Amino acid sequence: MCGIVGYIGDENATGIIIDGLKKLEYRGYDSSGIALVTKDHQLIVRKKKGRIANLEELIAGEDLYANLGIGHTRWATHGAPSDVNAHPHTDMSGRIAVVHNGIVENYLALKEWLIKEHNVVFKSETDTEIIAQLIGVLYDGDIEEAVRKAVEKMQGAYGIGVICRDEPDKMIAVRKDSPLIVGLGQGCNFIASDIPALLKYVRQIYLIENNEMVVLTANDVKIYNADHEEVHRDVFNVTWDADAAEKEGYDHFMLKEIHEQPKGIRDTLVRRMDENGEIVLDGIKLTKEDIEGFNKVYIVACGTAYHAGLIGKFAIEKLAKISVEVDVASEFRYRDPFIDDKTLFIAISQSGETLDTLAALREAKAKGARVLSVVNVVGSSVARESDDVFYTWAGPEIAVASTKAYTTQLVCMYMLGLYMGRKKGIISDEVYKNYIDELLAVPDKLTSLLKQEKKIEALAKKLYKRNNVFFIGRGNDAAVAYEGSLKLKEISYINSFAIAAGELKHGTIALIEQDTLVIALATQDRLFDKMLSNIQEVKARGAFVVGIAKENNIDIELQSEAVIYIPECMDDITPLLSIVPLQLLAYYIAKLRGCDIDKPKNLAKSVTVE
Repeated sequence: MCGIVGYIGDENATGIIIDGLKKLEYRGYDSSGIALVTKDHQLIVRKKKGRIANLEELIAGEDLYANLGIGHTRWATHGAPSDVNAHPHTDMSGRIAVVHNGIVENYLALKEWLIKEHNVVFKSETDTEIIAQLIGVLYDGDIEEAVRKAVEKMQGAYGIGVICRDEPDKMIAVRKDSPLIVGLGQGCNFIASDIPALLKYVRQIYLIENNEMVVLTANDVKIYNADHEEVHRDVFNVTWDADAAEKEGYDHFMLKEIHEQPKGIRDTLVRRMDENGEIVLDGIKLTKEDIEGFNKVYIVACGTAYHAGLIGKFAIEKLAKISVEVDVASEFRYRDPFIDDKTLFIAISQSGETLDTLAALREAKAKGARVLSVVNVVGSSVARESDDVFYTWAGPEIAVASTKAYTTQLVCMYMLGLYMGRKKGIISDEVYKNYIDELLAVPDKLTSLLKQEKKIEALAKKLYKRNNVFFIGRGNDAAVAYEGSLKLKEISYINSFAIAAGELKHGTIALIEQDTLVIALATQDRLFDKMLSNIQEVKARGAFVVGIAKENNIDIELQSEAVIYIPECMDDITPLLSIVPLQLLAYYIAKLRGCDIDKPKNLAKSVTVE
């Protein structure tokens, strides 16, 4: 949830850490801070409530030169956003500084023990200060040993970075269920929560596993397991273009990422197909026998990825003829789901670090399921703990509201359905070719659809003052309605509600009154007439209707105040197209309302706490 970054080397750490924090601000932006150890063994801490710009203003004019430092950008869990609750936190002696991403579940018991046994006086309301104070009372001149003893007492999920003024040539990091990577430079080394923080400086990284501790100097990195045995790790080479994590002239990352969807979809498709148009899934070892042996598929995810899973259910059931259940990751393991060695468990996650999804994955694996993940971040925790991995090729997604990750996840779902159906021998050559041709045509159709941006912006000007919105649809359109509604509410803060259109009459229609905004998705030819009836139902109550339909279904204009058309395509793949105008509409409404689009209030990109 939070972002951490650390540097040790020959350069000035201050600018490097601030730059890294800016790249991680999507992980949390309630406050930020930096801790530095100078060559004369001074520990300097600066932190400030609000965005990183506030921190920069605080330290402007100060000569903060150091070769060792850690930084943090916060998404608040324990303790309200404030200067005092901002990280880094220090021990009572002022020797040790800590940054932390995660939650220490037993922090109250540890706090009581520290107060009672060591007379520790706390300054903040955070669980992170417990870590700093705990290390402080355990420190006897060896920071490695003090950190090791501290984490033995801690319960929960955490990624931490630790520095000590008495050991200015060393930085310590520990990972347990929260993301952590190590960047390998020339005469310098780094820690970070995520790759974008380091792209400017290094391309070679270590992916740190659970319960591992890392000891970094300027010229060396040592990794130790829970038994304090040194672990040798292969270097992972990052192929992302550093420019991909920049705005490149767009006002917001979200708008840039909306426009990157044709490329992301094309890359995700063509990288998984041979010259004959056959799907070749590297990283997936599912055989014909494996697929025929499955009696159930579970798709588990959170938020936008969950909505992708709803489309995945349709695609796999239709194309592979296997029963699919879709579940919210945060609920999955609390209902003791029936899973065994004949279950295919599919985890969908943009970051690959969502803790609820990881927990569900581990539960399924423990029960014997085959685990396949669909993720965007190579080497992420979900990917590393899966039997098979289907990487999307969206590139780094910086905006908190997911766009291109979602549409590339949809592509993966279609391709999995086709692959499994093909392996089972239940999809004819004609049907298979038709699907592939339709999917390959999507990037160009999306490019054409994006040319309606000005029209959608003009529509947003008519709608942005609304405070209540309903999204309706049937079949695949219902799943898209859920995602469209989520996009609007998370970046504009409008009270938005999505429902399968046939359920309107079972309560929700009571909320429709004069001038209520209803966005009606009617892209399914076979359900078009049914949707017109549902639109008539809300129109009869005075609703203001914005319709989404294919270009030839012009009858929707008779029942709508405005219509956005998508290019003609088969019903099954309309979700790849229909979501884009809803993303743009949400974007421009949020912009007109003056919202912070890339960093919506109370949200973070990667949810690494339960």
